[in-house]
Amino acid sequence: MSPNVLRRFIVIVGIATVVMFGVWTGTSYFSPPPGDYEVRKGDIHLRGGEWQAALADFTAALEEQPDHRGALMGRAIAYLQGGQAVEAEAEFTYLIDYLTDTLVEDDPTGRGTLAAAYANRGILRDRDGRHEAALEDYIESLRIDQGAVSGPNIFHKVLHDARPSTVRDRAQYLYDQFQLPENQRVLSVPEFDARQRMHKP
Repeated sequence: MSPNVLRRFIVIVGIATVVMFGVWTGTSYFSPPPGDYEVRKGDIHLRGGEWQAALADFTAALEEQPDHRGALMGRAIAYLQGGQAVEAEAEFTYLIDYLTDTLVEDDPTGRGTLAAAYANRGILRDRDGRHEAALEDYIESLRIDQGAVSGPNIFHKVLHDARPSTVRDRAQYLYDQFQLPENQRVLSVPEFDARQRMHKP
């Protein structure tokens, strides 16, 4: 084979590879997986406190992609923040069961989502006065993935609350209280409890 033909072949294959990579990247960017666009919209509405709009977005995402993790988590949080605790708990429990059944070992995002679902259900149960069930959820969350529920980053602390309550803080507090005689326990401290934040990986 002539060196010129070989050189021309290598150049053509190189150009074709770059072009195909560009097409693949553009397609992936402009055509996200089903439901992702709606979940991003829902996340924006969640941050803005627009619970009903967020619910509509997450429900639309689930119509596009049933069992979309981000949509299930977002809808559960929107239910909870919107005062629909029964629906929120059912959604968190469904997400926990779904991930427990389908999670594979090398899926750190799924593991983080599962930990967050336990943490969020714990917060819900804590607010409802079911502190023992909340502690069980917090412990399971920390066992699955401590990093996913370790607390907000520095930007959140600066913009919102410099001293948020983390899952570990709340679990430790409840554990310590349960070691006391029942008549000495203080299981709810409103100013402390109000600093708990929902987790959405």
